[in-house]
Amino acid sequence: MKKHFLPFLTAAIFAAGCQSKSQTSTANSDLKDSTSAPSATHQGTMEGGQPQQVDVSKIKVADAKTILTRKQVPILCYHQVRNWKPTDGKVGKDYIVEVQNFKDQIKMLADSGYHSILPDQLYAYLNTGAPLPPKPIMFTFDDTDMDQFTVAAPTLKKYGYKAVYFIMTVTIGKKGKFVDYMTKEQIKQLSDEGNVIGSHTYDHKNFKKYQGKDWEEQLDKPTKKLEEITGKKMTEFAYPFGLWNAEGIPELKKRGFRMAFSLADKRDQNDPLFTVRRIIASGYWSPKTLHNSIVKSF
Repeated sequence: MKKHFLPFLTAAIFAAGCQSKSQTSTANSDLKDSTSAPSATHQGTMEGGQPQQVDVSKIKVADAKTILTRKQVPILCYHQVRNWKPTDGKVGKDYIVEVQNFKDQIKMLADSGYHSILPDQLYAYLNTGAPLPPKPIMFTFDDTDMDQFTVAAPTLKKYGYKAVYFIMTVTIGKKGKFVDYMTKEQIKQLSDEGNVIGSHTYDHKNFKKYQGKDWEEQLDKPTKKLEEITGKKMTEFAYPFGLWNAEGIPELKKRGFRMAFSLADKRDQNDPLFTVRRIIASGYWSPKTLHNSIVKSF
């Protein structure tokens, strides 16, 4: 089975179904101000821009209506961070942000006053209304690509930002046809440096099609492997292609996951914590367009 990880990865990057409608509708819009962002009075305890530490062990999960009424926090989803190649297709470039463009995007967000938050903070906010820093934002990365470690992480670190890395375990330490992938040591380093590691299944199989042994192969075994690598419990999950179904959410809950991240425009009315919205940061977007998409999408 491990020999077939590349087709799954290719689907993960280039499948049009990954793209959220909210991002395509704003791709050519002009930059707006960020008056819709949370007020500066909603500050958490920040140290040099670092996400605050939150004790979530005693937090009681709020009812769905309460969670749904809270203003959504912008969450960005990145895949590859590298320069385009002649072989990259039109759709594929949506999932490949060129290096300088990525650096310019992150600088823009820092200059605009955004503070990165991590899942514990989001979980506390959604359930209890716990305060967040001004203009909170979450950075997430899917699929274990090496450039997330060599390019993205150092760029984020420069501005005091942390991120969530959703790992597809079949690719760990592999060299692919198009990209290489992070090693166990690099994943652990990201975790040790205060970033969060989350699960993105074994080989990116569509969550909506799971049955029988899929739950063990796609959830249990990857979870165990990532916990062995990081020494930390896996509590966050990202759906392959952003696709989910309500029938599978109980399977995530009983395995100890607290939140799951999709790419849809709408959250489930019964389980909003397991359908947290993200938008893909398109490779076609300038920093200006990215900013406008954040404001309009959330």
